Amino acid sequence: MSGLSFRADLGAGRSGGAPVLHGATTPVAINGVAKNYGAVRAVDDFSLNIAGGEFVTLLGPSGSGKTSLLMILAGFLRPDRGSIRFGGREVVLTPPHRRNVALVFQNYALFPHMTVGENIAYPLRVRGLARAAIRLKVVQALDLVQLGEYERRGVNQLSGGQRQRVALARALVFEPDVLLLDEPLSALDKQLREHMQIELRRLHQRLGTTTIAVTHDQREALTMSDRVVVMNHGRIMQVGTPREVYDRPANLFVAAFIGESYFLPVMVSGADASINGRELLLPAPPPAGRIHRLLLRPEKVRLISGTAPEGMNLLHGRVRDVVFQGESIVTYVEVEGALEVAVRHLSREVAERAVAAPGSEVTVGLDPRDTLILADNA
Repeated sequence: MSGLSFRADLGAGRSGGAPVLHGATTPVAINGVAKNYGAVRAVDDFSLNIAGGEFVTLLGPSGSGKTSLLMILAGFLRPDRGSIRFGGREVVLTPPHRRNVALVFQNYALFPHMTVGENIAYPLRVRGLARAAIRLKVVQALDLVQLGEYERRGVNQLSGGQRQRVALARALVFEPDVLLLDEPLSALDKQLREHMQIELRRLHQRLGTTTIAVTHDQREALTMSDRVVVMNHGRIMQVGTPREVYDRPANLFVAAFIGESYFLPVMVSGADASINGRELLLPAPPPAGRIHRLLLRPEKVRLISGTAPEGMNLLHGRVRDVVFQGESIVTYVEVEGALEVAVRHLSREVAERAVAAPGSEVTVGLDPRDTLILADNA
């Protein structure tokens, strides 16, 4: 994603056509970064190249090292070893205030005794900008986050979503080389959080500032990011686009962490895999490993009524439960020796045919293109 100037988008706004905020497309190179807390290795030989203007999300469970890495990038933690370059400039020994990075905290860290405009102006004042320049940039930042009429309000008068926008405006007003987001939406309720995910994505698409976010919310990572970095125990498990890490997880950990997943044990012999002696049709040979599992996503399997179509991988089982979830209906099926899988259909699709009742025998079908065998080498 290239860094797009805001001149075309906002030049005719309240700033009267003057130059406005623009995104910095600074590449970031992380090479061999490690950080220990006593005997615990929080970040373990982490290396990643981030293109200028890219939105990358570090995704993982608590304790995976993602927040420690973000604090290292911000300059609040010094790594035990490794290199970090912003646009070719080594910054490992550079203090936070000289890195030209902006960090949006989980709780926004707004000053409660200041107005919205004063909060946004603060980083410009500490940089010694002239009053007229500060005023212009504050107006532009407010336009950017669509809070132009809120400049004189106290932050305690704002909703959670509005406070989030103020925090973003304050972070972007001095045009940082890199924008860092630490669980930026975790304090919001579900509906507002999902709305802000789209707003953040659109804002990034317009501005193009190199952005690195941290979250444990898989949907948030998939929605906002150009690439997702899945972490566990300080290490990279997989790097890829949202579709790549969801549709083609690199290992069992990634598959279990991202999306709703069910696993069935399979026997692997060379390029072949089978369940209870029945050979599976595969799009590619199984990976090497000691333990193999078939990944089943509820939206990628379906219940077969009548004669099973040719070329499908089939599992036979019995319905344990049917759950209505509003837009979808989930059928839980016990297959292959008491192992459970879920089948998800849109409610309208299910309404057009009979719902399999608990206790009924059914056949579950999986397209060979969606038949993914994963290995655990641990």
